[in-house]
Amino acid sequence: MTPVTKAILFDLDGTLLDTAGDLCHTVNILLEQTGESPLPLETLRPYVSQGGLTLVSVAFNLPRESKKANSLWKQYLEIYANNLSNTTKLFDGMETVLEEIESRQLPWGIVTNKPEVFTHPLLDQLCLSSRAGCVVSGDTVTTSKPSPEPVIHGCRILGVEPEHVIMIGDDQRDIVAGQAAGTRTLAAAWGYIQPGDSPHHWGADAVLQHPDQINGWMD
Repeated sequence: MTPVTKAILFDLDGTLLDTAGDLCHTVNILLEQTGESPLPLETLRPYVSQGGLTLVSVAFNLPRESKKANSLWKQYLEIYANNLSNTTKLFDGMETVLEEIESRQLPWGIVTNKPEVFTHPLLDQLCLSSRAGCVVSGDTVTTSKPSPEPVIHGCRILGVEPEHVIMIGDDQRDIVAGQAAGTRTLAAAWGYIQPGDSPHHWGADAVLQHPDQINGWMD
């Protein structure tokens, strides 16, 4: 028998919010500051959910673990702090989904690997902080996704057992974290999927093509 859904957890970048424009614009500012040519959004977008260090590594063609990439990443973070919500918005259809969740009096929250220093200001700027029942960032607990710890922490804050929670994300680590925590999982195919990867290989309970399909999982 399928468990009753009592809460929903969202990944942030690429699942709840379309942040690619601001994140990629930040990379291009950094490229221009260092004398390099900017890159098109289409080139960088698939890597957004992997975080800023990966974006910088891809843009500058550097290994993630290199000192140069990490140095540029620090500069990237300084630039991004002033460009959090120029174009960032909820994905099309997501506001309707949130309204449906809220109309059913179900709590929803966010579990992201984005650091708190960026997560909370961004949610404040988009007037989402007061609506989210929990916000678990990449440094809220001791480990980040794919560890189940942040998902379990989010469930505890919402006061709902994991078996009655759905974790939704656009990266395999979201699915791995949710499954390890004991939630059901949905893969967000509208998000930032890397070339050669496929959400159908992640083992989620379902792969959704559009946010409005979330509604069918609330019963």
